Amino acid sequence: MALNLKTLTTRTLTAIVFVAVLLSCIYFNFVSFAALFFVVAVWGLYEFYQLAEKLGAKPYKTIGLIAGATLFSFAIFYNTNLALFFPSEYVLVISLPLIFFIFIAALFDTKPNTVLNLAYTLSGIVYSVVPFMLLLNIACIDKAYTFNNPSTNSFNNFAPYNFHYVLGIILLIWASDVSAYLVGSLIGKHKLYERISPGKTWEGSVGATVLTIGCSFIIAHWYPELALKHWIVISILVSVFGTIGDLVESMLKRQAGVKDSGKIMPGHGGILDRFDSLLFVSPFVYAYLTLIH
Repeated sequence: MALNLKTLTTRTLTAIVFVAVLLSCIYFNFVSFAALFFVVAVWGLYEFYQLAEKLGAKPYKTIGLIAGATLFSFAIFYNTNLALFFPSEYVLVISLPLIFFIFIAALFDTKPNTVLNLAYTLSGIVYSVVPFMLLLNIACIDKAYTFNNPSTNSFNNFAPYNFHYVLGIILLIWASDVSAYLVGSLIGKHKLYERISPGKTWEGSVGATVLTIGCSFIIAHWYPELALKHWIVISILVSVFGTIGDLVESMLKRQAGVKDSGKIMPGHGGILDRFDSLLFVSPFVYAYLTLIH
């Protein structure tokens, strides 16, 4: 296949911008981090509803997007000192009834497949919003670190924010993705799940797990808030559930008959395409970090 320089240039420029924006927002402060993932969560939910429509459903997009955005706002208030002025419980009191308004919308829906529409509306919030809410909790899980090391950036004083956890997880996801591709391309012979993703192999997955564990030694040196043994466990969670997240998104796209979940990033698809691994990794890493804390 001939090399398409225009496509390659587009993909490269998009990747550079994506990485620059992502790393800058994570590194700068809690406000930029929360704002970025608020947009990512809501846009990802919008993409999910578009996929649902291609699958024959009619999700209640407006109330679903409002409910998802309000729930994410609850996670922001929950993890910040703003709760002193406007308690996070107030946001929760607003967001929870919105979830039940989705059921009310279904009750008055005269279109067919009402239960299907309801299911897709709710599952979109669980799939596209909740994981990023938990990512905020991960970033603020070690309150002692920030309180004992006051930030020179005043915005960070709003929250016990430590970007090391989130950045470490994302770097391990990238290491896993690159390793799986390289190892699979070189020695991959046995298909991992051909019906969903013909390109993935067992050799690539096993090789990615080994190499990602190796990368955890580097991450543990950079970010010593967690002991090496914990970064090793997180690297295994990343390898296993990152692959599952990729497969789940591939399943959704395959059944919807589309190549990408969206077109927001030229040459790279949509939000769900770029964050499919993180969607599945963050709940399991959050559960693990909560246990060890």
